[in-house]
Amino acid sequence: MSPDYENHSGTRPAAWREDLTAGDDSPFAGRPAPESEFTGRTLTYEVTGRIARITFNRPERGNAITADTPIELAAAVERADLDPRVHVIVVSGRGKGFCGGYDLSIFAENSFEPAEGAQSAEGTVLDPVAQARNHNPWGTWDPMVDYAMMSRFNRGFSSLLHANKPTVVKVHGFAIAGGTDIALYADQIICAADARFGYPPTRTWGIPAAGMWAHRVGDQRAKRLLFTGDSLTGAQALEWGLAIEAPPADQLDERTEDLLERISRVPINQLVMAKLALNSALLSQGVANSGMISTVFDGISRHTREGYAFQLRSATAGFREAVRERDEPFGDWKGTRTDKSTGD
Repeated sequence: MSPDYENHSGTRPAAWREDLTAGDDSPFAGRPAPESEFTGRTLTYEVTGRIARITFNRPERGNAITADTPIELAAAVERADLDPRVHVIVVSGRGKGFCGGYDLSIFAENSFEPAEGAQSAEGTVLDPVAQARNHNPWGTWDPMVDYAMMSRFNRGFSSLLHANKPTVVKVHGFAIAGGTDIALYADQIICAADARFGYPPTRTWGIPAAGMWAHRVGDQRAKRLLFTGDSLTGAQALEWGLAIEAPPADQLDERTEDLLERISRVPINQLVMAKLALNSALLSQGVANSGMISTVFDGISRHTREGYAFQLRSATAGFREAVRERDEPFGDWKGTRTDKSTGD
């Protein structure tokens, strides 16, 4: 392709803001556009303009995390990363909140029933029968079988951090327990002022596997949250530096769209370089090591004397009752619970 010296980019106002696919000199000239949407088991994906929108889509379960979630999230992020039209990726949730954590009621109540998924789990470390045996309070626990399962979730969630393009998480309602493992991997969190962030399972039967709290809010504040299992409001999250904006709930959509629009005006290559440069400092703090240690400790916390007591209480009285007994002495059970099927 010969260069057009009479129609070069300097002849057009602000040509640097043109789409990456625009112009005959684009590497993507004449090429078809990638697929712009799909619907998975746990989320939907849609491209509008320069924005890729990933939306958790299990509102009846508080968008609780299943074995499909990390696969589908990573696939959606990769799709956006490879799409030359997309400048920024936003993750949100349908229903009453962003994500209420892992769908652990079946797990905690020892009623592991096979469930269909995006790929077969039979005979793998995700096999519910194998995991039930590995969580038998009277049996032998293999910590690396547990680690193989939980580290897989981290790898999928951390796609938000390791994506080349900027990632934004929009939180309304709640991001609780495992929901924070997802949100804290994003480059930017914008939330409603009345949203709730927290990891109440640190009171028993859980450690945040992603290990991102200290990297996001600092050592003392992270310890304040994890030593108590207390939660933050969206307004407090802004004050603590966890969120970059916390507008009133009725303004969250508008403010998020404004942020996405501002980011999307910047050329993709500039966004990627800025993120890589800033991530180099964050990753040098030991993010990978924090995640590895926290994932191992999360498994240990479910196999202590106290962890087994919580598990057995869930099997005897039901998961919801065990969570109530765990959280009510702290005065926030109704504030932290989201859906009877979620919360860890």
